[in-house]
Amino acid sequence: MTISRRLLGAGLAGASLLPGLAAAQQAAQPRMRRTVDADVAMPRAGRREWAAQVQQIRIGLLGGENEADRLGRFDGYRKLIEDTFQVPVRLFPASDYAGVLQAFSAKQIEMSSLGASGYAGAWLDTNGGLEPIVVPEENDGSVAYVSVLVVRADSGIENLEQMRGKTLAWADPNSTSGYLIPRFALRQAGIGVESGQYFSRTGFAGGHEQGVVAVLQRQYDGAVTWASGQGDVAQGYSRGNLRAMVDKGMLNMRDLRIIWTSSPIPNGPTAVRTDLPAAFKEDMKMLHLAMPKSHPQIYEQVERGGGMGYREATHDMFQMIVDLRREEASQRRRRS
Repeated sequence: MTISRRLLGAGLAGASLLPGLAAAQQAAQPRMRRTVDADVAMPRAGRREWAAQVQQIRIGLLGGENEADRLGRFDGYRKLIEDTFQVPVRLFPASDYAGVLQAFSAKQIEMSSLGASGYAGAWLDTNGGLEPIVVPEENDGSVAYVSVLVVRADSGIENLEQMRGKTLAWADPNSTSGYLIPRFALRQAGIGVESGQYFSRTGFAGGHEQGVVAVLQRQYDGAVTWASGQGDVAQGYSRGNLRAMVDKGMLNMRDLRIIWTSSPIPNGPTAVRTDLPAAFKEDMKMLHLAMPKSHPQIYEQVERGGGMGYREATHDMFQMIVDLRREEASQRRRRS
């Protein structure tokens, strides 16, 4: 099979993905509050009536980064929520994405930041038992990011055609940019995504950070991960896994080459359980909307880089990803 140059470009995810995202953004923008709004401010400090029902706030932390780094990165965030609402806040780092999804299903956490695919999976698993409150806004005001396929700069691989017969690492089965979208995009291009079809071997690296490390250590030829798609590529873009690894001294972008970039993907939301009090959801929403202005360093730690802040979110923004999750599950059942 020969891959056309058009499919090798940034738009490989295809026309079927982008219009759905654009429509969701346009439909949401007129009604959604944003960090940049002048009247958005931090909630007043003090214990709330909802604390009688929510006696502690348990926050799930996705896998894909070592546990010590995650706990350190989110400690200021934990303390900010605890000090503002005077309720104990605990962080629950999961070993992988599935751990957070299962914690939502078991009602063992109240809130977590999720990728779009993780949110869709948890929403399906809980029959609508969680809802999004905010999504990050990028520097241009969009609420989207990209999946990228990276290889070693000295590998001699310069495009997707040259990945034929090579090895590819997915990040996590519940990752949007590290699994769901690249698989969907490659299939749309007629590329077999299972081991031994187009790629000689595919496997799960255990997370985004681990996937890039596996490429650097020559365990895989390529890996898919996420980036804002904006800002200085030499610094790993403005936000995302590459930027976080550069900031931690784990990566020099000169050692990598990006050979494929997806069409825009909806940014993953911060989500809460649907059964929690409405006043709790509103307080969490306003804290996140105001945090980038009032506590920019905490915001940048949480988001692994910076953008314009957050925007209110609705489930409709992720319906497209829910549909893709259903399609992926249906294909798995057919294969088995």
